[in-house]
This record gives sequence, structure tokens and C-alpha cells, in this order.
Amino acid sequence: MIRKLVLLLQISLVSAALLVGFSAWKLDSALKQPLKLPQEQLLAVPAGATPTGTFNRLEADGVLDDAFWLRLYWRFNLDGQPLHSGEYRMSPGLTAEGLIGLWQRGEVVQYSLTLVEGWNFRQVRTALAKHEKIVQTLAGLTDSEVMDKLGHPGVFPEGRFFPDTYRFVRGMSDVEFLKKAYNRLDDVLAQEWSKRAADAPYTDPYQALIMASLVEKETGVPQERGQIAGVFVRRLKIGMLLQTDPTVIYGLGERYNGKLTRAHLKEANPYNTYMVAGLPPTPIAMVGREAIHAALNPVPGSSLYFVARGDGSHIFSDNLDAHNAAVREFQLKRRADYRSSPAPVVKPLEDSAPSSDAPAPDAPIEPAPDTTAPQSSQ
Repeated sequence: MIRKLVLLLQISLVSAALLVGFSAWKLDSALKQPLKLPQEQLLAVPAGATPTGTFNRLEADGVLDDAFWLRLYWRFNLDGQPLHSGEYRMSPGLTAEGLIGLWQRGEVVQYSLTLVEGWNFRQVRTALAKHEKIVQTLAGLTDSEVMDKLGHPGVFPEGRFFPDTYRFVRGMSDVEFLKKAYNRLDDVLAQEWSKRAADAPYTDPYQALIMASLVEKETGVPQERGQIAGVFVRRLKIGMLLQTDPTVIYGLGERYNGKLTRAHLKEANPYNTYMVAGLPPTPIAMVGREAIHAALNPVPGSSLYFVARGDGSHIFSDNLDAHNAAVREFQLKRRADYRSSPAPVVKPLEDSAPSSDAPAPDAPIEPAPDTTAPQSSQ
């Protein structure tokens, strides 16, 4: 009897050893197997997906074998490890173990979308709608309904989003994207408001945001932003009309065809700063940190006028006579390559972060020769 028990024990131990060895071999083989991929593919992992379901899907698609052993490995070695949603880049030669490593590190493919300084909300919505990796939920909604979805009912959307390059993974919704840009603008505005000049003429940050939008649309030359803000602030303080063309253009909306006329300057609407004193009722575009800083820290001086040179920069004048002379020189005798804003700088996109094709910013402002912003109220 004892001999039989010893023999049975020996057989059990050998069987167990063989089973352990076989399991170790199968597990190692399952982990070391290269994925069956003819070319690079993206593995989409939706929110709520599990490793078990994903392994089974890959096996059903013929990408890997032995999903059972891979599920077993995850259960005993990575139990509790979350599987981040998004897309994972699978390249030929990648092993199952390498794929699991991507999951562990959460190395999802990142995409990007750039919101450009000076864009209006219509352009923002167009860029969002064109991005294939963003989940679209706002199609057909009015701007007011969009703000309701963002949790900001009654807030006018223009200028309330921060221009920047935002990175995200597949599956982000347009609502989530806009919330991120909205909160970023709030943060930047609060930071800059806390560092404003003591004599900044605003009762609240929103007024500064409106001013920043005028500065943003008037110049793309960094060193001029503070000077532009200085001109506008001095005009406000003495009760002089701002008379800035971008506000008139904004008030025209889609009727603007690239040419501003005398009739437009006499058209009554809340955004026509040739007719209405003070700031317009809302921002007219998205603004960067630099424009916000300039609005809150205008450069001191005595200039009350400026006119575009034609290369994107401006001539600043203290009085109307000097300003009219500059208008005659730079506006009435325009060069063939005249520009009222700097030439755009095209930045190459990173290969690892594809971005959507975004719409171009508004066309450069081309004012009538005798209506260059700002003009005298006479």
C-alpha cells in the first residue's frame, strides 16, 4: 500500500511538473508570438473595454493565437491594471507581450487640433466638425444650445475659448474638447487679471477680454500689441471713438466679402465702433495670452492713431495731421505686396500627432483708403 501511495505521489508530482512546464511553455509562446500583421494597424479600445474581450477580438480577427493564455497571464499578473481607452499602434514584428506593455503604459495614439488666435466661434466649430477622431455631438445645434451643453447657459461663446494646440485620444467628444478650451481661457484670463496694471480701465476680466480681442485682430506683431492696447485705452479715457475696422467686420458677419466700404462704417449695429462709443458688447475673436496681457498692461504713450504699413506692422501717430500723412503714404499708394497683417507662419505637424485640416483664419482686413482704423471721429 505504501509503495502504491509513493508511486501515486511520484506520478502526481511528475504530472504537476509536466503541467507547470507545459503551462510555462504555452504562456511564454503566447507572449512571444509576433502579431500577424501585414502592415501597421491601429487597435481601437473603446471606453469600458476589458483585456479579456480585447484578446478574444484579436484572436477572432486572426491577429494572435492562444487568447486563453494571454487572458490567464493578465489575470494573475496584472489584475486591477486598467485598460486605457484609445488607439494603440500595432506594427509588424510587435509581440503579444509588447502589446500588453503598450496597454500597461497607456501608450495611446495622440491626435491634435490647433485653435488659432483670431478665429471666431464659427471657425472653431468648423475645425471641430472636420476632425475625424472627435466624436461629433453638436451638429445642428445653435451656438446658444452649444453653450447649454457645455454647462454655461446664457454665455456668449465668442472669445471664450483659448487658442492652443490641444492633444487628445480617439473618442473625445466635441463637448469635452470645448470644455477644455473654455476652462483654459478662464485660467489664463484669471492669471493675467491678477497681474494687471494698476490703472487698467476695466471693471471686470470680461471687459479686458473684449479689449484683447480687438488687439488680437488689429496686429499679429508681438511687440506692437501693447502699443495698440495703449492707443485704445487712451481713446477710451478721453471719450474718443475706438473706430477699429475688425469690430465693423465682425458686425457684418457673413456679409463681409473682404472689402470694407464707407457705407459699412455708417451702418448702425452694436459692433460698429465708428458709430458706438466704448468697447463692443462682446469679444470678436479668440485671443492668446499675449493679447490678454497687452490689454491689461497697455504701453504708456501719447499716440492716438495707427495705420498699417503694408508689411503687417503699423505707424503710430500722436495727432490727426501726422496720421493723415501716414495714411497718404501707406494706404493711398499701396505696394503690390501690401498686407494689413503679417504673412502666416506654417508650422509642420509632428508625425506622431496627426491633426485635422483646420480652416484658414479670416482674410486680412482691407480697409477703404480713407477709413484706416482708428480714424478721427470728425
